[in-house]
Amino acid sequence: MTDAPDLTQGRAAPAWQKSSYCAQGEACIPVAVPTPGTIGLTESADPTRTVLRTTPTAWAALVRTIKEDRSHD
Repeated sequence: MTDAPDLTQGRAAPAWQKSSYCAQGEACIPVAVPTPGTIGLTESADPTRTVLRTTPTAWAALVRTIKEDRSHD
């Protein structure tokens, strides 16, 4: 993503990734690891490119919960 927010604070820019399940268009949540111990999330349709920062533990819990909820559908 060339227009991703700058989380570098003087370091190399993080590589933003989208899920392989991401639909075409702007319905995605790109994810990056800007610094060790930090996960960055942004909404691709958000014109402000606001970034939510979280920990790997919290991110793993969110992904696990989403996967568990999808298995109950």
